[in-house]
Amino acid sequence: MNIKAVLFDLDGTLLDRDTSLALFIRNQYERYSQFKFVEKDVFIQRFIELDNHGFVWKDKVYQQLVDEFSIQGVEWTELLKDYLNVFHKYCIGFPNLLNMLTELRDSGIKIALISNGYGQFQYDNFKSLGISHLFDEVLISEWEGLRKPDPAIFIRALSKLGVKATEALFVGDHFENDIRASRAVGMKSAWKRNDTVSFGSIDADVIIDDLGEISRYVLNSLNII
Repeated sequence: MNIKAVLFDLDGTLLDRDTSLALFIRNQYERYSQFKFVEKDVFIQRFIELDNHGFVWKDKVYQQLVDEFSIQGVEWTELLKDYLNVFHKYCIGFPNLLNMLTELRDSGIKIALISNGYGQFQYDNFKSLGISHLFDEVLISEWEGLRKPDPAIFIRALSKLGVKATEALFVGDHFENDIRASRAVGMKSAWKRNDTVSFGSIDADVIIDDLGEISRYVLNSLNII
């Protein structure tokens, strides 16, 4: 196996979205006095439940919260705008993110991002992690007019990088959008384990718990370490 490029998903893979979201919503609760009659922990927990790991867009989440808690004095549209403008300030990466990417880059590995989501919002979140200088290409679904699991977005990324599918590894946390989709175009896949999918149902080339395992896996394949 000769890996020349590693491509990454963003949310749940590089970005610790669950922790970041909890930090953001706690701050938003404290900034809006209209929430104060709802117990903080109850509000935060309900937001996280409605968000469903990011699979429910925040317009629906805020509309439901405003209705459910009978929140007065602030429109859901204002809360959504605040989310779009402020969330990136609370984004944090998983442990060993920077070290892993730096090791890959220093070893001559090309690096790219493929993320579903709204262009500027996702790009701001990505930039906030302080890793953009290590990436050769960034593809976000809104800007590309394609979204995972469509094979075309993987093929486009590979073309931009100038590598074959068999020379690339895709790292992600979503079974359909990341693992199955990347393998379908001929790439190797690495699943970043999460608690939403059972271990036995994941057909990936490697399963990791920590990002540091990616650089070791890739460099071992190249007989560098």
